[in-house]
Amino acid sequence: MVVGEIAVETDVVIIGGGPGGYAAAIRLGQLGKSVVLIEKEEMGGVCLNRGCIPSKALIHAAGQYHQLSQLSSLGIHLPEGNAFFSMPDWKFWKSDVVKTLQKGVTQLCEANGVTIVKGNAIFLSSDRIGVETDGDFERFTFQHAIIATGSRPYIPSPLHTDGAVILDSTNVLQLDRVPESLAIIGGGYIGMEIGMAFAKLGTEVTIIEAAERILSQVSAHLTQDVVKHAKKLGMRIKTSSKVEAITVENGFARVMICSEKGDKEIIVHEKALITIGRIPNTNEIGLKQAGIDLDERGYIPVDQTGRTNQRHIFAIGDTTTGPALAHRAAKQGVVAAESIAGLPSSFDTPYVPYVIFTEPQIAGVGLTKEQAVERGYQVKSASFPYRGNGRAITTGAGNGFAEVIVDARTHMLLGMHIVGEDASNLIGEGVLALEMAARVEDLAWTIHAHPTLSEMWQEAAEGVLGHAIHMLNKND
Repeated sequence: MVVGEIAVETDVVIIGGGPGGYAAAIRLGQLGKSVVLIEKEEMGGVCLNRGCIPSKALIHAAGQYHQLSQLSSLGIHLPEGNAFFSMPDWKFWKSDVVKTLQKGVTQLCEANGVTIVKGNAIFLSSDRIGVETDGDFERFTFQHAIIATGSRPYIPSPLHTDGAVILDSTNVLQLDRVPESLAIIGGGYIGMEIGMAFAKLGTEVTIIEAAERILSQVSAHLTQDVVKHAKKLGMRIKTSSKVEAITVENGFARVMICSEKGDKEIIVHEKALITIGRIPNTNEIGLKQAGIDLDERGYIPVDQTGRTNQRHIFAIGDTTTGPALAHRAAKQGVVAAESIAGLPSSFDTPYVPYVIFTEPQIAGVGLTKEQAVERGYQVKSASFPYRGNGRAITTGAGNGFAEVIVDARTHMLLGMHIVGEDASNLIGEGVLALEMAARVEDLAWTIHAHPTLSEMWQEAAEGVLGHAIHMLNKND
Protein backbone atom coordinates (compact mmCIF):
# COMPACT_ATOMS: atom_id res chain seq x y z
CA MET A 1 0.00 0.00 0.00
CA VAL A 2 1.26 3.47 -0.84
CA VAL A 3 2.19 5.55 2.20
CA GLY A 4 2.80 9.28 2.38
CA GLU A 5 1.26 12.16 0.46
CA ILE A 6 -0.09 9.96 -2.33
CA ALA A 7 -3.67 8.94 -1.60
CA VAL A 8 -5.15 5.56 -2.45
CA GLU A 9 -8.37 5.86 -4.44
CA THR A 10 -11.41 3.78 -3.53
CA ASP A 11 -15.13 3.87 -4.22
CA VAL A 12 -16.19 3.78 -0.57
CA VAL A 13 -14.48 4.32 2.76
CA ILE A 14 -16.22 2.99 5.87
CA ILE A 15 -15.15 4.10 9.34
CA GLY A 16 -16.01 1.43 11.90
CA GLY A 17 -16.09 -2.35 11.68
CA GLY A 18 -19.09 -3.02 13.90
CA PRO A 19 -22.38 -4.63 12.82
CA GLY A 20 -23.35 -1.64 10.69
CA GLY A 21 -19.93 -1.05 9.16
CA TYR A 22 -19.11 -4.61 8.19
CA ALA A 23 -22.65 -5.26 6.90
CA ALA A 24 -22.31 -2.21 4.64
CA ALA A 25 -18.84 -3.33 3.51
CA ILE A 26 -19.96 -6.84 2.61
CA ARG A 27 -23.03 -5.58 0.71
CA LEU A 28 -20.92 -3.05 -1.20
CA GLY A 29 -18.48 -5.80 -2.10
CA GLN A 30 -21.36 -7.88 -3.40
CA LEU A 31 -22.41 -4.92 -5.53
CA GLY A 32 -18.98 -4.59 -7.12
CA LYS A 33 -17.67 -1.55 -5.25
CA SER A 34 -14.09 -1.17 -4.03
CA VAL A 35 -14.25 -0.75 -0.26
CA VAL A 36 -11.78 0.25 2.45
CA LEU A 37 -13.04 -0.58 5.94
CA ILE A 38 -11.18 1.22 8.75
CA GLU A 39 -11.37 -0.19 12.28
CA LYS A 40 -9.18 1.12 15.09
CA GLU A 41 -9.53 -1.95 17.30
CA GLU A 42 -11.04 -5.37 16.52
CA MET A 43 -13.51 -6.33 13.81
CA GLY A 44 -17.06 -6.60 15.09
CA GLY A 45 -17.01 -3.36 17.07
CA VAL A 46 -18.28 -2.89 20.60
CA CYS A 47 -21.19 -5.30 20.12
CA LEU A 48 -19.07 -8.33 19.30
CA ASN A 49 -16.03 -7.56 21.45
CA ARG A 50 -17.21 -5.69 24.55
CA GLY A 51 -21.01 -5.46 24.48
CA CYS A 52 -23.78 -7.67 23.11
CA ILE A 53 -21.88 -10.93 22.70
CA PRO A 54 -19.75 -10.91 25.90
CA SER A 55 -22.66 -9.73 28.06
CA LYS A 56 -25.00 -12.39 26.68
CA ALA A 57 -22.25 -14.97 27.24
CA LEU A 58 -22.17 -13.93 30.91
CA ILE A 59 -25.97 -13.95 31.15
CA HIS A 60 -26.09 -17.46 29.69
CA ALA A 61 -23.35 -18.78 31.99
CA ALA A 62 -24.95 -17.20 35.06
CA GLY A 63 -28.31 -18.68 34.11
CA GLN A 64 -26.83 -22.15 33.74
CA TYR A 65 -25.08 -21.84 37.10
CA HIS A 66 -28.24 -20.59 38.81
CA GLN A 67 -30.26 -23.50 37.42
CA LEU A 68 -28.05 -26.03 39.21
CA SER A 69 -29.85 -25.38 42.50
CA GLN A 70 -33.19 -26.18 40.89
CA LEU A 71 -32.29 -29.43 39.15
CA SER A 72 -33.35 -31.65 42.06
CA SER A 73 -37.00 -30.79 41.34
CA LEU A 74 -36.53 -32.46 37.96
CA GLY A 75 -35.10 -35.58 39.54
CA ILE A 76 -31.48 -34.61 38.81
CA HIS A 77 -29.26 -34.89 41.87
CA LEU A 78 -25.68 -33.67 41.70
CA PRO A 79 -22.82 -35.20 43.70
CA GLU A 80 -22.19 -33.68 47.10
CA GLY A 81 -20.04 -30.58 47.16
CA ASN A 82 -20.59 -26.99 46.23
CA ALA A 83 -20.45 -25.92 42.61
CA PHE A 84 -18.55 -22.71 41.95
CA PHE A 85 -18.24 -20.22 39.13
CA SER A 86 -14.75 -19.35 37.80
CA MET A 87 -14.56 -15.93 36.21
CA PRO A 88 -11.16 -16.65 34.56
CA ASP A 89 -12.52 -19.85 32.99
CA TRP A 90 -15.59 -17.99 31.78
CA LYS A 91 -13.40 -15.24 30.29
CA PHE A 92 -11.40 -17.87 28.41
CA TRP A 93 -14.60 -19.38 26.98
CA LYS A 94 -16.00 -15.92 26.18
CA SER A 95 -12.79 -14.92 24.40
CA ASP A 96 -12.98 -18.06 22.28
CA VAL A 97 -16.55 -17.19 21.29
CA VAL A 98 -15.55 -13.63 20.40
CA LYS A 99 -12.50 -14.74 18.40
CA THR A 100 -14.59 -17.22 16.42
CA LEU A 101 -17.06 -14.51 15.45
CA GLN A 102 -14.28 -12.01 14.72
CA LYS A 103 -12.64 -14.48 12.38
CA GLY A 104 -15.92 -15.11 10.60
CA VAL A 105 -16.58 -11.40 10.06
CA THR A 106 -13.05 -10.81 8.77
CA GLN A 107 -13.22 -13.77 6.39
CA LEU A 108 -16.58 -12.61 4.99
CA CYS A 109 -15.24 -9.11 4.38
CA GLU A 110 -12.10 -10.38 2.67
CA ALA A 111 -14.08 -12.88 0.58
CA ASN A 112 -16.15 -9.96 -0.72
CA GLY A 113 -13.09 -7.93 -1.70
CA VAL A 114 -13.10 -5.55 1.26
CA THR A 115 -9.74 -4.06 2.27
CA ILE A 116 -9.47 -3.87 6.07
CA VAL A 117 -7.21 -1.19 7.51
CA LYS A 118 -6.50 -1.04 11.25
CA GLY A 119 -6.03 2.46 12.60
CA ASN A 120 -7.58 5.75 13.70
CA ALA A 121 -9.43 7.54 10.93
CA ILE A 122 -10.02 11.26 10.50
CA PHE A 123 -11.62 13.21 7.68
CA LEU A 124 -9.18 15.58 5.99
CA SER A 125 -11.86 17.03 3.68
CA SER A 126 -15.17 15.97 2.20
CA ASP A 127 -13.45 13.49 -0.13
CA ARG A 128 -10.21 12.60 1.70
CA ILE A 129 -9.56 10.63 4.83
CA GLY A 130 -6.39 9.90 6.79
CA VAL A 131 -5.62 6.83 8.87
CA GLU A 132 -2.94 6.61 11.55
CA THR A 133 -1.62 3.03 11.50
CA ASP A 134 1.35 1.86 13.58
CA GLY A 135 3.29 5.09 13.19
CA ASP A 136 2.37 5.63 9.53
CA PHE A 137 -0.29 7.91 8.13
CA GLU A 138 -2.17 6.62 5.10
CA ARG A 139 -4.47 8.73 2.93
CA PHE A 140 -7.49 7.69 0.91
CA THR A 141 -9.72 9.53 -1.53
CA PHE A 142 -13.27 8.33 -1.90
CA GLN A 143 -16.45 8.88 -3.86
CA HIS A 144 -18.61 7.89 -0.89
CA ALA A 145 -18.06 7.36 2.82
CA ILE A 146 -20.04 5.68 5.59
CA ILE A 147 -19.62 6.72 9.23
CA ALA A 148 -20.23 3.74 11.52
CA THR A 149 -18.20 4.66 14.58
CA GLY A 150 -20.78 3.54 17.15
CA SER A 151 -21.07 4.85 20.69
CA ARG A 152 -19.46 4.68 24.12
CA PRO A 153 -20.72 4.64 27.73
CA TYR A 154 -21.99 7.99 28.98
CA ILE A 155 -20.45 8.99 32.30
CA PRO A 156 -22.04 12.24 33.49
CA SER A 157 -20.21 14.77 35.62
CA PRO A 158 -19.39 14.56 38.51
CA LEU A 159 -19.29 10.77 38.20
CA HIS A 160 -16.24 8.98 36.84
CA THR A 161 -14.81 5.51 36.28
CA ASP A 162 -11.39 4.16 37.21
CA GLY A 163 -11.64 0.72 35.60
CA ALA A 164 -10.89 -1.03 38.89
CA VAL A 165 -13.59 -0.16 41.44
CA ILE A 166 -15.86 2.20 39.53
CA LEU A 167 -16.68 0.47 36.27
CA ASP A 168 -18.49 0.93 32.98
CA SER A 169 -20.20 -1.78 30.91
CA THR A 170 -16.87 -2.74 29.32
CA ASN A 171 -14.78 -2.95 32.51
CA VAL A 172 -17.34 -5.06 34.36
CA LEU A 173 -16.96 -7.89 31.85
CA GLN A 174 -13.20 -7.93 32.40
CA LEU A 175 -13.26 -8.66 36.13
CA ASP A 176 -11.09 -11.55 37.32
CA ARG A 177 -13.55 -12.69 39.94
CA VAL A 178 -17.20 -12.33 40.86
CA PRO A 179 -17.55 -9.34 43.23
CA GLU A 180 -19.23 -9.87 46.59
CA SER A 181 -21.30 -6.72 46.12
CA LEU A 182 -22.09 -4.44 43.19
CA ALA A 183 -23.89 -1.10 43.06
CA ILE A 184 -25.35 -0.37 39.63
CA ILE A 185 -26.20 3.21 38.73
CA GLY A 186 -28.90 3.00 36.09
CA GLY A 187 -31.84 0.61 35.94
CA GLY A 188 -32.11 0.45 32.17
CA TYR A 189 -31.65 -2.70 30.15
CA ILE A 190 -27.85 -2.85 30.49
CA GLY A 191 -27.93 -2.36 34.24
CA MET A 192 -30.71 -4.89 34.78
CA GLU A 193 -29.19 -7.51 32.47
CA ILE A 194 -25.76 -7.37 34.08
CA GLY A 195 -27.19 -6.96 37.57
CA MET A 196 -29.36 -10.07 37.32
CA ALA A 197 -26.46 -12.08 35.89
CA PHE A 198 -24.19 -11.22 38.82
CA ALA A 199 -27.01 -11.77 41.31
CA LYS A 200 -27.35 -15.33 39.97
CA LEU A 201 -23.62 -15.79 40.60
CA GLY A 202 -24.04 -14.79 44.23
CA THR A 203 -23.27 -11.06 44.14
CA GLU A 204 -25.20 -8.70 46.39
CA VAL A 205 -26.64 -6.25 43.84
CA THR A 206 -28.19 -2.83 44.39
CA ILE A 207 -29.84 -1.03 41.47
CA ILE A 208 -30.08 2.76 41.73
CA GLU A 209 -32.45 4.39 39.23
CA ALA A 210 -33.39 8.07 38.97
CA ALA A 211 -36.75 7.35 37.31
CA GLU A 212 -39.83 6.07 39.14
CA ARG A 213 -39.24 2.52 37.92
CA ILE A 214 -36.64 0.34 36.26
CA LEU A 215 -36.72 -0.33 32.50
CA SER A 216 -38.68 2.87 31.95
CA GLN A 217 -38.24 2.55 28.17
CA VAL A 218 -40.91 -0.18 28.06
CA SER A 219 -44.46 -0.37 29.41
CA ALA A 220 -44.70 -0.90 33.15
CA HIS A 221 -46.78 -4.09 32.90
CA LEU A 222 -44.01 -5.72 30.86
CA THR A 223 -41.51 -5.25 33.70
CA GLN A 224 -43.53 -6.59 36.63
CA ASP A 225 -42.24 -10.16 36.36
CA VAL A 226 -38.66 -8.86 36.10
CA VAL A 227 -39.05 -6.85 39.31
CA LYS A 228 -40.48 -9.89 41.10
CA HIS A 229 -37.63 -12.11 39.96
CA ALA A 230 -35.02 -9.49 40.85
CA LYS A 231 -36.33 -9.39 44.40
CA LYS A 232 -36.36 -13.20 44.49
CA LEU A 233 -32.66 -13.08 43.60
CA GLY A 234 -32.07 -10.76 46.53
CA MET A 235 -31.48 -7.62 44.46
CA ARG A 236 -32.28 -4.26 46.03
CA ILE A 237 -33.92 -1.74 43.72
CA LYS A 238 -33.89 1.93 44.66
CA THR A 239 -35.98 4.05 42.29
CA SER A 240 -36.53 7.83 42.27
CA SER A 241 -32.97 8.07 43.58
CA LYS A 242 -30.07 10.04 42.16
CA VAL A 243 -26.37 9.43 42.70
CA GLU A 244 -24.66 12.61 43.82
CA ALA A 245 -21.11 11.23 43.95
CA ILE A 246 -19.01 8.07 44.00
CA THR A 247 -15.72 7.82 45.83
CA VAL A 248 -13.29 4.99 46.52
CA GLU A 249 -12.29 4.39 50.12
CA ASN A 250 -10.25 1.40 51.32
CA GLY A 251 -10.79 -0.27 47.97
CA PHE A 252 -14.59 -0.05 48.12
CA ALA A 253 -17.04 2.18 46.27
CA ARG A 254 -18.98 4.65 48.40
CA VAL A 255 -22.11 5.71 46.54
CA MET A 256 -23.89 8.82 47.82
CA ILE A 257 -27.60 8.73 47.00
CA CYS A 258 -30.35 11.33 47.33
CA SER A 259 -33.98 10.24 47.03
CA GLU A 260 -36.72 12.28 45.40
CA LYS A 261 -37.88 13.26 48.90
CA GLY A 262 -34.43 14.58 49.77
CA ASP A 263 -33.36 11.66 51.97
CA LYS A 264 -29.63 10.92 51.71
CA GLU A 265 -27.91 7.55 52.00
CA ILE A 266 -24.44 6.10 51.49
CA ILE A 267 -24.10 2.61 50.03
CA VAL A 268 -20.75 0.84 50.29
CA HIS A 269 -20.14 -1.97 47.80
CA GLU A 270 -17.06 -3.73 46.50
CA LYS A 271 -17.67 -2.43 42.99
CA ALA A 272 -19.86 0.20 41.33
CA LEU A 273 -21.08 0.08 37.74
CA ILE A 274 -22.33 3.11 35.80
CA THR A 275 -24.85 2.22 33.09
CA ILE A 276 -26.72 5.46 32.50
CA GLY A 277 -26.61 5.44 28.71
CA ARG A 278 -24.37 5.85 25.68
CA ILE A 279 -23.20 8.75 23.52
CA PRO A 280 -22.15 8.72 19.85
CA ASN A 281 -18.50 8.53 18.79
CA THR A 282 -18.58 11.57 16.54
CA ASN A 283 -16.19 13.97 18.24
CA GLU A 284 -12.77 12.75 17.08
CA ILE A 285 -13.13 11.86 13.40
CA GLY A 286 -12.87 15.30 11.81
CA LEU A 287 -16.50 15.84 10.85
CA LYS A 288 -15.96 19.59 10.70
CA GLN A 289 -13.33 19.17 7.96
CA ALA A 290 -15.84 17.09 6.00
CA GLY A 291 -18.59 19.70 6.48
CA ILE A 292 -20.92 17.28 8.24
CA ASP A 293 -23.59 18.68 10.54
CA LEU A 294 -24.21 17.45 14.10
CA ASP A 295 -27.21 18.04 16.33
CA GLU A 296 -26.93 19.42 19.86
CA ARG A 297 -26.38 15.91 21.31
CA GLY A 298 -23.61 14.94 18.90
CA TYR A 299 -25.73 12.79 16.59
CA ILE A 300 -25.54 13.06 12.80
CA PRO A 301 -28.85 13.97 11.11
CA VAL A 302 -29.60 11.63 8.19
CA ASP A 303 -32.43 10.85 5.78
CA GLN A 304 -34.03 7.44 5.25
CA THR A 305 -31.07 6.24 3.20
CA GLY A 306 -28.52 7.38 5.78
CA ARG A 307 -27.31 10.41 3.80
CA THR A 308 -25.92 13.32 5.79
CA ASN A 309 -26.00 16.97 4.66
CA GLN A 310 -23.00 15.97 2.52
CA ARG A 311 -24.95 13.80 0.08
CA HIS A 312 -22.09 11.45 -0.69
CA ILE A 313 -21.36 10.75 3.00
CA PHE A 314 -23.62 8.44 5.02
CA ALA A 315 -23.98 7.78 8.75
CA ILE A 316 -25.50 4.70 10.36
CA GLY A 317 -26.04 3.00 13.70
CA ASP A 318 -25.38 4.67 17.03
CA THR A 319 -24.07 7.85 15.37
CA THR A 320 -27.68 8.59 14.35
CA THR A 321 -30.76 9.15 16.51
CA GLY A 322 -32.86 6.12 17.30
CA PRO A 323 -32.50 2.95 19.34
CA ALA A 324 -28.86 1.92 19.81
CA LEU A 325 -29.33 -1.62 18.53
CA ALA A 326 -26.94 -3.73 16.49
CA HIS A 327 -29.67 -5.05 14.19
CA ARG A 328 -30.81 -1.52 13.41
CA ALA A 329 -27.24 -0.55 12.51
CA ALA A 330 -26.83 -3.60 10.28
CA LYS A 331 -30.01 -2.80 8.37
CA GLN A 332 -28.97 0.83 7.98
CA GLY A 333 -25.61 -0.34 6.68
CA VAL A 334 -27.21 -2.45 3.96
CA VAL A 335 -29.54 0.41 3.00
CA ALA A 336 -26.61 2.85 2.76
CA ALA A 337 -24.63 0.38 0.64
CA GLU A 338 -27.49 -0.20 -1.76
CA SER A 339 -28.18 3.54 -2.01
CA ILE A 340 -24.53 4.16 -2.90
CA ALA A 341 -24.80 1.51 -5.61
CA GLY A 342 -27.87 3.23 -7.06
CA LEU A 343 -30.45 0.71 -5.89
CA PRO A 344 -33.85 1.85 -4.55
CA SER A 345 -33.33 1.23 -0.84
CA SER A 346 -34.61 2.98 2.26
CA PHE A 347 -34.78 2.46 6.03
CA ASP A 348 -38.49 3.21 6.23
CA THR A 349 -39.80 0.63 8.69
CA PRO A 350 -41.05 1.43 12.19
CA TYR A 351 -40.76 -2.23 13.11
CA VAL A 352 -37.41 -2.44 14.87
CA PRO A 353 -37.68 -5.10 17.58
CA TYR A 354 -36.20 -4.70 21.02
CA VAL A 355 -34.98 -7.46 23.33
CA ILE A 356 -34.02 -7.22 26.99
CA PHE A 357 -32.12 -10.23 28.32
CA THR A 358 -33.34 -10.04 31.90
CA GLU A 359 -35.00 -12.87 33.82
CA PRO A 360 -37.54 -13.27 32.35
CA GLN A 361 -36.66 -11.84 28.95
CA ILE A 362 -38.70 -9.00 27.46
CA ALA A 363 -39.14 -8.43 23.73
CA GLY A 364 -41.46 -6.46 21.52
CA VAL A 365 -42.15 -4.78 18.22
CA GLY A 366 -44.61 -2.12 17.13
CA LEU A 367 -46.94 -0.16 19.41
CA THR A 368 -47.84 -0.84 23.01
CA LYS A 369 -51.47 -0.53 24.02
CA GLU A 370 -50.82 2.90 25.54
CA GLN A 371 -49.07 4.15 22.40
CA ALA A 372 -51.86 2.87 20.16
CA VAL A 373 -54.50 4.66 22.23
CA GLU A 374 -52.46 7.88 22.17
CA ARG A 375 -52.37 7.68 18.36
CA GLY A 376 -56.13 7.49 18.18
CA TYR A 377 -56.64 3.80 17.54
CA GLN A 378 -59.60 1.93 18.96
CA VAL A 379 -57.66 -0.92 20.49
CA LYS A 380 -58.33 -4.55 21.21
CA SER A 381 -55.72 -6.65 22.96
CA ALA A 382 -55.24 -10.01 24.58
CA SER A 383 -52.41 -11.78 26.35
CA PHE A 384 -51.78 -15.46 26.90
CA PRO A 385 -49.84 -16.59 29.99
CA TYR A 386 -46.82 -18.89 29.91
CA ARG A 387 -48.43 -20.93 32.68
CA GLY A 388 -51.11 -21.99 30.19
CA ASN A 389 -48.56 -23.29 27.68
CA GLY A 390 -47.57 -26.96 27.79
CA ARG A 391 -44.00 -26.41 26.64
CA ALA A 392 -43.45 -23.67 29.22
CA ILE A 393 -44.71 -25.83 32.06
CA THR A 394 -42.55 -28.83 31.10
CA THR A 395 -39.42 -26.64 31.07
CA GLY A 396 -40.19 -24.83 34.31
CA ALA A 397 -40.76 -21.50 32.55
CA GLY A 398 -44.22 -20.56 33.74
CA ASN A 399 -43.65 -16.82 34.26
CA GLY A 400 -44.68 -14.29 31.63
CA PHE A 401 -47.11 -13.77 28.79
CA ALA A 402 -47.47 -13.02 25.09
CA GLU A 403 -49.50 -9.94 24.16
CA VAL A 404 -51.11 -8.90 20.89
CA ILE A 405 -52.29 -5.32 20.17
CA VAL A 406 -54.87 -4.90 17.38
CA ASP A 407 -56.76 -2.09 15.62
CA ALA A 408 -60.36 -2.94 16.56
CA ARG A 409 -61.70 -1.46 13.32
CA THR A 410 -59.45 -3.14 10.75
CA HIS A 411 -58.05 -6.03 12.82
CA MET A 412 -54.54 -5.00 11.70
CA LEU A 413 -51.79 -5.99 14.10
CA LEU A 414 -50.29 -2.90 15.76
CA GLY A 415 -47.86 -4.46 18.20
CA MET A 416 -46.69 -7.74 19.69
CA HIS A 417 -44.87 -8.00 23.02
CA ILE A 418 -43.70 -10.94 25.07
CA VAL A 419 -42.27 -11.47 28.54
CA GLY A 420 -40.79 -14.87 29.36
CA GLU A 421 -38.51 -17.71 28.38
CA ASP A 422 -36.94 -17.36 24.91
CA ALA A 423 -38.76 -14.08 24.19
CA SER A 424 -35.68 -13.00 22.24
CA ASN A 425 -36.33 -15.67 19.61
CA LEU A 426 -40.13 -15.65 19.73
CA ILE A 427 -40.35 -11.96 18.78
CA GLY A 428 -39.16 -12.80 15.26
CA GLU A 429 -42.66 -13.98 14.39
CA GLY A 430 -44.04 -10.65 15.56
CA VAL A 431 -41.62 -8.65 13.43
CA LEU A 432 -42.53 -10.64 10.32
CA ALA A 433 -46.26 -10.36 11.03
CA LEU A 434 -46.14 -6.57 11.36
CA GLU A 435 -43.85 -6.15 8.35
CA MET A 436 -46.31 -8.19 6.27
CA ALA A 437 -49.21 -5.99 7.51
CA ALA A 438 -50.92 -9.06 8.90
CA ARG A 439 -54.37 -9.02 10.45
CA VAL A 440 -55.05 -10.78 13.73
CA GLU A 441 -56.89 -13.51 11.81
CA ASP A 442 -53.68 -14.32 9.91
CA LEU A 443 -51.94 -15.02 13.20
CA ALA A 444 -54.87 -16.90 14.74
CA TRP A 445 -55.43 -19.14 11.72
CA THR A 446 -51.75 -20.08 11.33
CA ILE A 447 -51.11 -23.57 12.71
CA HIS A 448 -48.36 -23.48 15.31
CA ALA A 449 -46.51 -26.68 16.26
CA HIS A 450 -47.33 -28.30 19.61
CA PRO A 451 -45.87 -28.30 22.18
CA THR A 452 -43.97 -25.07 21.56
CA LEU A 453 -43.81 -21.63 23.12
CA SER A 454 -44.85 -20.09 19.79
CA GLU A 455 -48.40 -21.36 20.35
CA MET A 456 -48.88 -18.45 22.73
CA TRP A 457 -49.03 -16.04 19.78
CA GLN A 458 -51.85 -18.05 18.26
CA GLU A 459 -53.71 -18.21 21.57
CA ALA A 460 -53.34 -14.46 22.16
CA ALA A 461 -54.61 -13.73 18.65
CA GLU A 462 -57.57 -16.03 19.19
CA GLY A 463 -58.17 -14.26 22.49
CA VAL A 464 -58.58 -10.96 20.64
CA LEU A 465 -61.17 -12.64 18.41
CA GLY A 466 -62.94 -14.12 21.43
CA HIS A 467 -62.35 -17.81 20.79
CA ALA A 468 -59.12 -18.78 22.53
CA ILE A 469 -59.10 -22.47 23.45
CA HIS A 470 -56.75 -22.60 26.42
CA MET A 471 -57.86 -19.56 28.41
CA LEU A 472 -61.07 -17.81 29.34
CA ASN A 473 -62.07 -15.23 26.75
CA LYS A 474 -62.91 -11.72 27.87
CA ASN A 475 -63.54 -8.39 26.22
CA ASP A 476 -61.18 -5.41 26.57
